[in-house]
Amino acid sequence: MSSRKPHSPVAGVVPPPAFRQAILDYIRVHAQPPDKFSHQARLYHLATKLAGGRRFDDDVLFAGAWMHDLGVFVGHRPENPAALAAWDHVAYAAKEVPKVLRDLGFPREKIPAVVEVIRTHLPAAEPTCFEGVLLRDADILEQLGAVSILRTVSKVGRDTRFVRFSDALRLLRANVEKLPGRLQLPAARRLAGRRVSILKAFLAAAESEAAGNEW
Repeated sequence: MSSRKPHSPVAGVVPPPAFRQAILDYIRVHAQPPDKFSHQARLYHLATKLAGGRRFDDDVLFAGAWMHDLGVFVGHRPENPAALAAWDHVAYAAKEVPKVLRDLGFPREKIPAVVEVIRTHLPAAEPTCFEGVLLRDADILEQLGAVSILRTVSKVGRDTRFVRFSDALRLLRANVEKLPGRLQLPAARRLAGRRVSILKAFLAAAESEAAGNEW
């Protein structure tokens, strides 16, 4: 396992391996709708920030962050509403990601670790490695705060779970009530404070402005 080291073009510093750019290029094409692409970059940056100086395998975390949502992209998930409602995007990614990573030149010996990180990235899961904890806590933080509001509201009308704005508000309320307590890392809990405050303020303002009317 190797600790994360910043990549730099300075002479004498080893450049990032080619498979990293290949992974970015692959996800840039497959992340559909296009707004799905930005989540991966934020997630990876946030996960590395949460490490707080502890060592981790940066290749595993990088691939896990960029590949974890493969099964939610249009072209990978079912189009039929009934099939989509029952879709297990984590199982799909765990099945498909190994072949994708092999084709992109990712170190084969690290692929099982990437799959394990993806398998345990949801809030209800229990990560079995530090990289998994980093990704899971970062993904929980992405479901809190201003970013969470943007990501959730943007799904209204194009996701079977969100027919009306009230559906988005219902999920955001559940997020703020349940997710902060599932964070494992102290750094994540500290970052969650401001995000929770932002989300609570938004929900209170939305309810006040709605004045009891249906969304």
